[in-house]
Order: sequence, then structure tokens, then C-alpha cells
Amino acid sequence: MCELVFRPVAHVVVLALAPLRVPPPAVVLASSACGVAGAVELARGHLLAAALLVQLKTVLDNADGQLARLTDRVTVFGRYLDSECDLLVDAALFAALGWYTQRPFVAAAGFTALTAVLSINFNLERLARGARASSDSSVLGRAYAALYGWQDRLVDRFVEWRVGSGDAVRYHDTFTVSALANLGMSTQLAVFGVCLALGRPLVYVWLLLAQVAFVVLLLARRETLIQSSREVSLEHH
Repeated sequence: MCELVFRPVAHVVVLALAPLRVPPPAVVLASSACGVAGAVELARGHLLAAALLVQLKTVLDNADGQLARLTDRVTVFGRYLDSECDLLVDAALFAALGWYTQRPFVAAAGFTALTAVLSINFNLERLARGARASSDSSVLGRAYAALYGWQDRLVDRFVEWRVGSGDAVRYHDTFTVSALANLGMSTQLAVFGVCLALGRPLVYVWLLLAQVAFVVLLLARRETLIQSSREVSLEHH
């Protein structure tokens, strides 16, 4: 969804904003404002308006990074701001879902499932690139560490336990990373928007729970491949 739909549309927005010298963090804040506005509309029962605002949020969310790269204004500040605003919007949307449906615990389960899927998606892609978990002493960096850092460290420790220290890149495989990439934020909000437009927002929660089961199967497959690799290595020795 990101590559085929939202990124091309976002590129048009970027071409319009670049000559105006709009700072990328301003686009992050505009994206977040659209997401929060969508949450407000959802809480009020205006599901179609909420669906449209969520899609606008996704377009702008894809535009901020493109704008930063095009204008050579990529910063750690922008990256942290983007991540933390995304979490704020997600929390607002699921709080609104719980309010509208009067099913707060179901909405909370959906928020937890989405956070878990996106965290595993991000961290396995990071490990595939051989990148380390980021840390920063700035205010936003410390906020990131509090909100996301424990998730990054948890994945790092699990992978280190499975494949050994200093060899984390071995844990990934192309199929797993590609499958998880298609469960990214752009696709998630597109599906949520469809559920909203159809007047069935709670269906999205059940889809998220199905995604968790799918991710568990992916990781179980990965564990099987790692075990097979170990057995082959022992035979060679």
C-alpha cells in the first residue's frame, strides 16, 4: 500500500511543499493533527469523515520523510518526532474506537496487537539492515527510549539468545521481512479506513488479532529454519 498508493500520492504533495520551504517536522505535526481529528470524528460517530482523515494522515506521514530527503533536511529530531506522533495518533484512534463502540477492552486489545505487530516489523527490518537500536540524550530521544526502547531491547535480547551475540543479522530472512513489511503503518491505516467506511470498525480489531497469529507463525517458521541450520552446521563439524 505504501509503495503503490500512498508514496506516489505523497510525492505530489512533496513537490508542492518543497518550493515553499515547509520544514518536514511541520508536515509530521499536520499528519498527526489529521490523525487526531480522525479520532475525534470516530468518537462522534462520523465514520466516513474519520476514514478520510486517517487516509490524509497516511499521505502526509509518507510525505514528511520524502520532503526531508528531497530538501536534505533529514534529522534525528524528525525521526523521533514522527515515531512518537504515530504512537499518539494510534492511541487516540483506539481510544476513540473504544468510546464509539463502548468496547474499551476490545479496543485496548487492538491497540496492543497493532503496537506489537509494528514493533516486530520495525525491529526485524532493522536487524536485516544490521542497524543497532538508537539512543539519544535529547528530550525526544529519551521519550523514544521510554516508549519504544524497551521493545527494541527486548527483540535484540531474544535474537541474541537465538543466534548469538554479534550475529543478529542471521535471524532475518527475506520472506519474513517482506511479509511483515506488508503489515506496516500505511497498510494498517488503509484497512482501518475501509472498516470505518463500511461501518464495521471493530472488524479491524479482529484482523489485528489474526495478524498477531500470522506473525507467530512467521516466527515459528524462522525458528524451524534456525534449528535446521544448526543441525546442518553440527553435521559439517
